[in-house]
Amino acid sequence: MRHAPMFARIGGCALLLAGAAVSAQPAWPAKPVRIVVGFSAGGPTDVVARAFADHAARQLGQPVIVDNKPGANTILAAEAVASAPADGYTLLLGATNHTMIPALYASRVKFDVLKSFAPVCTLALSPTVLAVGPAMPIKTLAAFLQQVKAEPGKRTYATPGSGSSGHFASAHFTRLTGTSMNHIPYKGAAQAVTDLMGGQVDSSFATLGSVLPQLQSGKLTALAVAAPQRSPLLPDVPTFEEAGVKGYSADAWYGLLAPAGTPAPVLARLAQVAQDFVRASTTVDKLRGLGMEAQGSCGAPFAAQLQREVRDNTQLARELDLKAE
Repeated sequence: MRHAPMFARIGGCALLLAGAAVSAQPAWPAKPVRIVVGFSAGGPTDVVARAFADHAARQLGQPVIVDNKPGANTILAAEAVASAPADGYTLLLGATNHTMIPALYASRVKFDVLKSFAPVCTLALSPTVLAVGPAMPIKTLAAFLQQVKAEPGKRTYATPGSGSSGHFASAHFTRLTGTSMNHIPYKGAAQAVTDLMGGQVDSSFATLGSVLPQLQSGKLTALAVAAPQRSPLLPDVPTFEEAGVKGYSADAWYGLLAPAGTPAPVLARLAQVAQDFVRASTTVDKLRGLGMEAQGSCGAPFAAQLQREVRDNTQLARELDLKAE
């Protein structure tokens, strides 16, 4: 009993030392933050990443650097982030195709698209639009279908890569319409759009954000938009439903993910910055002008969305016999 006060003092000192150790840890972020993008500069994912990086840098008081790592359908970028320290200094700006990786590459990747990442928030959405270039100078979806059916397997469509959202959207379309086309995968949307304008490929089921400037300038032609309603940015372009292809829908999300195990306070701070980003009028205007809508689904809802998409895309790949090329 006489020793109890000493034990109490020792215990109290231990608590004080532990508290001092916690308080001595530097506040996050104490250095620049890196956002890895799995596509080349200039595409919609890169555009969203850079807009968010500018906003986040002002909010966090540290530089936020965008690091483009294109290739292997964003697997290289995702792998870099999955293997990075879970300290909040290396993040992934992912897109819809992130949930398509298990359907095509499950046995080849060194990470799990669900378990290796902590979902932070989605940042933007963009509908898919069927665009054609000079190699296919037509104005309507009906004319497109007529030409494609007249030359089975000869007409081409460009995508940002095998297993990308554009690849799945295109394959879904060909199944619905009973058509056959030749898939030309690229290492990002920017390269695909360049060749579409140059006439090297016939068409692309592209995110609106990746082709809007070219559509507005007349360098490309939009035949239909995969959205419930017409886009206010393309009021004269019908939806696929209006143009006669029933039950076809496709959109793309862009969102922020961190390595699994990232501390909860860091994730909470990132989510706060992401929500500020999507609510800012400058963000809304900028993204809308690029064919996107600011949209923030954070934490558990975002995680549930990822789980649902992995399940659905795996089933779709099986049904459509989609394979990595």
